[in-house]
Amino acid sequence: MSALMQPPVIAPEDSECLLRIVEGAALVRRRYQFFLWTQADMQRLLPHKLVVCGAYDRGTRDMSFEPLHSVPLPAPALASLADGRAGLTRHLVTAWSDMRQQPTLIGLQALAQKDASAAALHDSGYERLLVHGVCRPGRPADLESFFIFGSPEDNLDEAAVHALGLLLPYLHSVYLRVHTIEGELAGGPAAMPAYGAQQPRGLAITEREREILRWVREGMSNHQIGTALNISALTVKNHVQKILRKLGAANRAQAVAKAMAMNLFNMGPGGMSSGDQSPGL
Repeated sequence: MSALMQPPVIAPEDSECLLRIVEGAALVRRRYQFFLWTQADMQRLLPHKLVVCGAYDRGTRDMSFEPLHSVPLPAPALASLADGRAGLTRHLVTAWSDMRQQPTLIGLQALAQKDASAAALHDSGYERLLVHGVCRPGRPADLESFFIFGSPEDNLDEAAVHALGLLLPYLHSVYLRVHTIEGELAGGPAAMPAYGAQQPRGLAITEREREILRWVREGMSNHQIGTALNISALTVKNHVQKILRKLGAANRAQAVAKAMAMNLFNMGPGGMSSGDQSPGL
């Protein structure tokens, strides 16, 4: 009889990291908080630049998917990942089901040959995606939540697979809570914008502010951004303060989270998505 394969052992420092993730889960209520939660200690166990969160929406009686990413992604890939009925998302769910609904690494190379959105993601450096989800009790064909993790560095390994298995209950409960709260607040003054929502015209983020936001997203200081753009650190600080006011953000991290929710990093001049601009614009 062959020996059973043992799951990877979590190092003591990773156990402390897991504990901080679990403790932080109770504090997450809004979309931007969810994003910040995934960008902190979770990055040690699940290194990623892209996470797609799916939740069953009782209003539409269908799965609703939302991509959150810290690096630019091709518009076709984003559109496909945000559509639960698109070829790429359906393939990932099917492949996960075929693997007995266990956390699974799925290669994109073969799929890229027959799906344009998968090809766009693969061309951006994404070799594999890590997926896992939760089904309704007693109804394995009905999803309640589904998560897709990816990184262009292809640093998701078997340890990350094991970590996702441990973290899934928290991802599931936290994201469903966020999904419900955001739905209840939809249209309210405190509501976070839906993914890809347009900015209010009077508060539009300028091209210079979007450029600075990209550097802020990379964790650069005002001095570093000023050096990169050949402007003073004080000028950068003024731009950052304007960005915070326009987005209604309390700090730089929250501003990045809100900008991602509004798809600002993939938008070109005039508030248009870079993939939607007509030739000559």
